[in-house]
Amino acid sequence: MKTGLVLMIFTLGLPALFAQEAPGAPDTDEESQEDYLDFGQAEGLTITGTPETTQKMEVITKDQIEQRHPQDLTTLLEDELDMSITRYGGYGNQTEINMRGFDTERIAILIDGVPANSPRSGEFDVSQIDMNNVERIEVIYGGSDTKYNVSGALGGVINIITVKKQPEGLNLGGTFSNTGYLPGEYNKRHAKGAIGKPEYIDLLDMQTLSLFAGYGSERFSWKTSAFGNLAGNHYLYEDDYGFSRRKISNEIKDTGVQASFVWDLPRNAIFLSDTKAYFAYRDFPITPNSVGSAIAKDFQISENLMFNAPVAFRDDISTEGSFTYQYSNTSYGVDIKSFDHYITAINRWGWYPYDNLTLRAGADWRFLYIDSRSATETQPVKIGNQGGVYLTAEFFPVLKKFMVIGSIKGATDAKQAVIIPKIGFSWKITGTFTLKNNYFRGFKFPDFDDLYYRSLDNIFVGNPNLKPEDGLGADLTGEWTPNDILAMDSTFYAQWTENSIHWIKSAGGRWSPENIGTAQFIGFDVRPTVRIPVTPHGIKSLKLGATYQYQLSWLLSGTLTYSDGYRIPYMPTHIVGGSVDLVWNTGSVLLKAHYETTRYADTMNEMPLDPHLTINATVNQDIGSHVTAFMSLRNIANSHYESFAGYYMPGVSLTLGVQWRGNTSGGNI
Repeated sequence: MKTGLVLMIFTLGLPALFAQEAPGAPDTDEESQEDYLDFGQAEGLTITGTPETTQKMEVITKDQIEQRHPQDLTTLLEDELDMSITRYGGYGNQTEINMRGFDTERIAILIDGVPANSPRSGEFDVSQIDMNNVERIEVIYGGSDTKYNVSGALGGVINIITVKKQPEGLNLGGTFSNTGYLPGEYNKRHAKGAIGKPEYIDLLDMQTLSLFAGYGSERFSWKTSAFGNLAGNHYLYEDDYGFSRRKISNEIKDTGVQASFVWDLPRNAIFLSDTKAYFAYRDFPITPNSVGSAIAKDFQISENLMFNAPVAFRDDISTEGSFTYQYSNTSYGVDIKSFDHYITAINRWGWYPYDNLTLRAGADWRFLYIDSRSATETQPVKIGNQGGVYLTAEFFPVLKKFMVIGSIKGATDAKQAVIIPKIGFSWKITGTFTLKNNYFRGFKFPDFDDLYYRSLDNIFVGNPNLKPEDGLGADLTGEWTPNDILAMDSTFYAQWTENSIHWIKSAGGRWSPENIGTAQFIGFDVRPTVRIPVTPHGIKSLKLGATYQYQLSWLLSGTLTYSDGYRIPYMPTHIVGGSVDLVWNTGSVLLKAHYETTRYADTMNEMPLDPHLTINATVNQDIGSHVTAFMSLRNIANSHYESFAGYYMPGVSLTLGVQWRGNTSGGNI
């Protein structure tokens, strides 16, 4: 098995290894490093990170976010990048992001360059992000990231930039929307239950309000924002027996605030303070179809201080750093509570000794104090430390057209230490074609919940004997942009992970995480985009996009082999997407289709989830110079499907909303 993977990785890397001898290589040095690699750096402020990467990277801009008006982060990722998303229901419920076969716990989620995955569970609550406050999103595919050098990124990195320097003058804005679901008759309790009449209150199922105010000057800017959601999640769905049901006991109320301050210091240095608070009150059904529920309350507050100095001590040295404190208070029902404190510190340095060489070094550290209180906890207080140091070299050996990034990171959880190497190549073969190639070790320590979690009924119990997940990976990406009309990129990848951790149900009915074997993935994706130049009747652009993703996955455990064909849970083999984006001077229409083939809800592939197709549409129209009205129709085809086993997704929904923005510097407030 290992021999086969090594041969596969070697084959993927041949084009990059022989890149310097390929015909047609450039023989001039007319472009600078900055001209050579423009990886989509857009508006917004990211403190911690290098601008270079050899990995496949997608950037979602502010304009794209405002045109989509997504309900949350996962909705945007599915619409823009055709990511596979696993949801436990409507708004505010647990959501998993899948990248290259890895779920949220194995993807590094960052906010303004700082790790945001829960140290307890590895999860990330997408409800905490006010999408109206997001400036840009960077999505980096593949393991062992060298752009931000964070640990645990087996599947990739998602960096959410929420802070930017404000435009000059006073800036004000807000968004209000209502989401409704199609009402109809339904079975109240079970197949033979009474029939419920259409409940037209479902047309007013969810209201969302987001407001912000900011001010910008030459040396200083600030912004404060607040959002709130009131969601009933009372949608109709079709259960396992084909009967129409209405979702109940799943109401969500949440709110959040954010305040950020940016100071410009001498010699282009920047100091930033960012404060966030979030509170949610959730009803969770005891079972997916239950009329009874348990109450969950979440409160979180964080303070993030960042500093960036492009020139430190001397002209060829830069530094940046951040210090983050986060407090989280969670209660579920009346008997389970947790009080968690996290501290994260990051410091990075850059040295530019030559025009074609950059050296980067840094360290990160995270302290965890977890206080879990329930009737079954035997050790409520747990303390942990995780961190690492790294050294990265960015080298242009051939006319600044061929870049090599080598990196080595030492990571530890205070109990064990590991070395994580990576090497990546990027070669701009012509002015229109770039080849990228990466080889890396993928490594992740078990999360605290995997080690120590214990549910009130002792049905879900952690395993303190878990081993870290450890493996190898490689990918090869080609990016082709022959003209202003056509663009396409494609990636082949392979990844192998030993000691893959999955929760397994024992013969006695207890669930516990186990290192059940080896997870292996092989796949490729292709994304062509066509921009049709159209100018009549005020039309600005017409873009046609498509996505095809293919992935084979194997879960090899005990006597299982490749021929058994057991797939990783919740990972479809095929994902197909298509989009049409029409933009005119005062608005836009966006159409999106997303299709996934069969997924399995268990490691033995005995619980198949049917394929599903969703079709969505969003219309934006400016009303004057300050106001935009928008409408979003989701699941137009009214597809009935399970995203997570037993948790059915809504049918047709309609969102109507309005957005207002103004700025005093332009005299439009």
